[in-house]
Amino acid sequence: MRSYRKMASGMVLGLAATGGAYAQDSDPYLWLEDVGGDKALSWVKEQNAAALRELQAQPNYPAIHERLKTILNSKERIPYVTRHGDHYYNFWRDAQHTRGIWRRTTLEQYRKAAPQWETVLDIDKLAADENENWVWHGVSCLYPKGEQCLVQLSRGGGDAHVVREYDVAKRRFVTDGFTLPEAKSDIAWIDADTVFVSTDFGPDSMTTSGYPRIVKEWKRGTPLAAAKTLYQAKSDDLGVGAYKDFTPGHSHQFISRQIGFYSSELFVREGDQLTRIAKPDDANAYTLRDQLIIDLRSDWTVTGATYPQGALLAVDFKAFMAGERNFDILFTPTPESSLDGVAATRSALLLNILDKVKNRLVELRHVDGKWQRRDVNAPAFGTLEVQALDPVESEQYFLTVTDFLNPTTMYLADSGKDERSPLKALPAYFDAQPYTVQQHMAESKDGTRVPYFVLMDKNARLDGKNPTVMYGYGGFEVSMKPFYSGTTGEAWLKQGGVYVLANIRGGGEFGPRWHQAALKENRQRAFDDFIAVAQDLIRRKITSPRHLGIMGGSNGGLLVGAALTQRPDLFNAVVCQVPLLDMQRYSKLLAGASWMGEYGDPDDPKQWAYLSKYSPYQNVFKDKHYPRVLFTTSTRDDRVHPGHARKMVARMKEQGHDVLYWENTEGGHAGAANNDQQAQMWALTYAFLLKQLK
Repeated sequence: MRSYRKMASGMVLGLAATGGAYAQDSDPYLWLEDVGGDKALSWVKEQNAAALRELQAQPNYPAIHERLKTILNSKERIPYVTRHGDHYYNFWRDAQHTRGIWRRTTLEQYRKAAPQWETVLDIDKLAADENENWVWHGVSCLYPKGEQCLVQLSRGGGDAHVVREYDVAKRRFVTDGFTLPEAKSDIAWIDADTVFVSTDFGPDSMTTSGYPRIVKEWKRGTPLAAAKTLYQAKSDDLGVGAYKDFTPGHSHQFISRQIGFYSSELFVREGDQLTRIAKPDDANAYTLRDQLIIDLRSDWTVTGATYPQGALLAVDFKAFMAGERNFDILFTPTPESSLDGVAATRSALLLNILDKVKNRLVELRHVDGKWQRRDVNAPAFGTLEVQALDPVESEQYFLTVTDFLNPTTMYLADSGKDERSPLKALPAYFDAQPYTVQQHMAESKDGTRVPYFVLMDKNARLDGKNPTVMYGYGGFEVSMKPFYSGTTGEAWLKQGGVYVLANIRGGGEFGPRWHQAALKENRQRAFDDFIAVAQDLIRRKITSPRHLGIMGGSNGGLLVGAALTQRPDLFNAVVCQVPLLDMQRYSKLLAGASWMGEYGDPDDPKQWAYLSKYSPYQNVFKDKHYPRVLFTTSTRDDRVHPGHARKMVARMKEQGHDVLYWENTEGGHAGAANNDQQAQMWALTYAFLLKQLK
């Protein structure tokens, strides 16, 4: 889930003898929302002990745990890099660097099987020296040399972080440099002595979603309190941020007001003047040299022409600001294709298109006022990711290719050419030869055809007895695409399991329309799609309810929570990770208010009417039989409140249901802060699934 957001008036749900739903003012488990409270943490400790005692005692747990630690800490993993100046930077964790090191090398070295790396910042040493639980949270470096950097560090892995300026050449933090205390901040370079900053400036400086609503210009050597205010968003907006495009000859400064999760305004700054870019509120827009690029999420009619939802448009930026509305259409979606991403090299635009949930690339060049296009010769099955080395200076880009059975490979490519050289590749973490990948269609309740992938042994019998786990997300226009996972291969496939990836509505597999089909009052369609895939798996005798489990995290945790309460007869195991579950209070917990554009407002009686029908916490009952559930979350998750999972577990246990709960004390919304914690989390997960489904 992305990291940007009143008891229903007069609506009190009765508490039936068999279970029923709690109204907010009668919820006996509100105390579990006290994240660090002694009583709540004592309860967590007790639940953790029970889960660990059972799952770590499973005969397959020790071997799976050790193998996953080996995979996750493997030095043969691909060290993904970002270019700053003449160097390529990577953040790396392994068994010797639990918290990680920020390091760099040259492209010449990076091409080698074993590059020589320079350590720029050692987070393990920093944490020890400062006696802080630091978790790396990212970095922003000043273009073009990349020697001045703004390092973000989180305590325990939450979204809130501190910012500290770092001098790469001197390998030290800058005394009296740009420094921010812990907050959900946004900071970006303007020049060597000036930054944009959005942070917690004090009272009334944050939105109801918990993000900054004020952006300022901060000069080096001046106190933060003296920074110049440039823009102030509304308190019920999602947040605000600013950035600079450093392209020589086309440099501009922009301020973005994020109204809601899917609506925003973009302003170009010239001195003290802000000019709004007249794009639709739900469209994304950015400049690419002299062009303004607009990505539409809804149909747009302007100057007599209608441009379709999901299209990508281009127009001369200066001409647009002067009133020109004659667009070039760079991409038009089809019923089976959508735009999955855009990357720019010095002279080309690379469109990453998702076609039947498989990627393909199209290259565009703007020559003599016209866009020329060609298809890039890239693998036809699987997932492609494109990362430009430097969109200002270089024609080169990294092309990463992955699918379920072939280890992820990274290539170095040049725009205008199909030839590419392999740079890095994962080793084969499991033997892929026994397995096959199939793509099927399920028919949802309303007749919509929903695609899904099945990864299984070629010789598996269609007798309904295969232990199967089905993963889904179905929200925020996030697409579920083929991926290579040593964890899935070793901990599940090798144990005889079948893995299913469902491409349900709410995701982005077929563009904005696929996502918007399951928004707000239509959320049930995502759940219906997921249930339909489960039924199709059973119909094909790939599995049966006795051997079928489901898994999902964050919004996917809500998905499996709804499936659990609506169709408990279809499943025998549920893994519910960092979930939303109490949809009556979600908008009051941490970043929850930012997601009302996705789910609706529970304080509006009309919207609570549909939210209440599927909210898992309000729809779990004593007299129903549910499959066994493993709930996992993190104390340090400051995006989706751990109270969701805590309260659901307490409620189900009160009703007599058999559930397990494990809460990692670190890790933020990812659920784990380092590789060893990831290994433990996944080993517990698959030990649980194997016990329930084999």
